[in-house]
Amino acid sequence: MAFDLVQEWKELVAQVPELPIQDFGLTYIYPVFVVLIIIEYLKAKELFDLKETLSGFVIAAGATVMRLLTNVFEISIYLFLFAWAEPFREQYLGYDSLGFAWYIWLIAAIADDHNFYWHHRLSHNIRLLWAAHLPHHSARTFNLTVSIRNGWFITLYKPIFWLWMPLVGFEPIMIASVLIVNAMYQFFLHSQLIPSLGWYEKVFNTPYVHVVHHSCNTEYLDRNHGGILTIWDRLYGTWQEPIKGMKPQFGISHDPDSYDPIKHNLFEFQEIWRDVKKAPTLKAKLMYIFGPPGWSHDGSSKTSRQLQAELKAAAQAQEKAGAQLRPEPVPA
Repeated sequence: MAFDLVQEWKELVAQVPELPIQDFGLTYIYPVFVVLIIIEYLKAKELFDLKETLSGFVIAAGATVMRLLTNVFEISIYLFLFAWAEPFREQYLGYDSLGFAWYIWLIAAIADDHNFYWHHRLSHNIRLLWAAHLPHHSARTFNLTVSIRNGWFITLYKPIFWLWMPLVGFEPIMIASVLIVNAMYQFFLHSQLIPSLGWYEKVFNTPYVHVVHHSCNTEYLDRNHGGILTIWDRLYGTWQEPIKGMKPQFGISHDPDSYDPIKHNLFEFQEIWRDVKKAPTLKAKLMYIFGPPGWSHDGSSKTSRQLQAELKAAAQAQEKAGAQLRPEPVPA
């Protein structure tokens, strides 16, 4: 009997539990998002490139289709792992489920944000993952439409960072719900119209902080990866305050130079293949795939850490030279 993938997918969809937060979002939250995008455009048209915005909507549509196709498998995996590990939880942890108490929801939301931080950080530090994440950063403008401009292949690996949660007893419907809430919160981060919110940024992410993450200035590269909370960046050493007087440069240093949505999603994969073919050793080939973006075996390109180290060394040299030029104080 032939295997019918479409039919199997439909049967999985029928088994997936309903998510109230998803229905709430479709009815109330997402229409608000559309209105806010329109308001932002009318208020600050200079922040938009209409060709890029149109391309971004097509990228977003493709990502939505991929999300719909893969979401059922993701939740099914959570359901399977939750049920599979239940005997082990009962035997070794003394419970079958963490339940739905309010504090479990809070813990789940914090755990989800921690998962997102590492998913996001590694998506910037492993080139193969960066290839999937790149479309979210390849826009040369920064506005609310960037929030929905997600790569088409992200959902193929993103759930890996959440697999531990059903194993320890978080209910699958809870995991899916906090994922959606996190994504909703991050919509508001992609705007230049909101100033610093002061003390709030000590704990929570804001547009003022997230501008740093989307800037390709050397000082800002691979910083501020948090979703809802900023504490992870502070804890793990990737925090960067916005630098006064520094104008953020949006986009990526090596970009597709095109409005073509397909090219934005395939560009870095093609670049990886090109680099792998020219790599002289197996180690170099693997580094071009799994090493940090910008790594090269011959120094022809540099990683963000190398660029930042060079910038720091240049600043120190300039400071030292300035100190040597300053006149010695004249004795009284």
